[in-house]
Amino acid sequence: MAATPDHTLRITVNGDPRAMPAGATVADLVTALGLRPEQVAVERNKVIVRRADHAATALADGDRLEVVTFFGGG
Repeated sequence: MAATPDHTLRITVNGDPRAMPAGATVADLVTALGLRPEQVAVERNKVIVRRADHAATALADGDRLEVVTFFGGG
């Protein structure tokens, strides 16, 4: 799957198709989802992405991501 001419990446997040701008990172995705980085775990193409690597991990067209959120409670 190649990037579309408008420089948009087509990815899948938790089973749902989503578009992100070319050059976007895992950190950009977390922000776009409205999530707090310290409360998520991200798997990209079946490999866990360490939180410290979110900003340096570029998304690619066709990536499949699973994003899990953690909530504290009592």
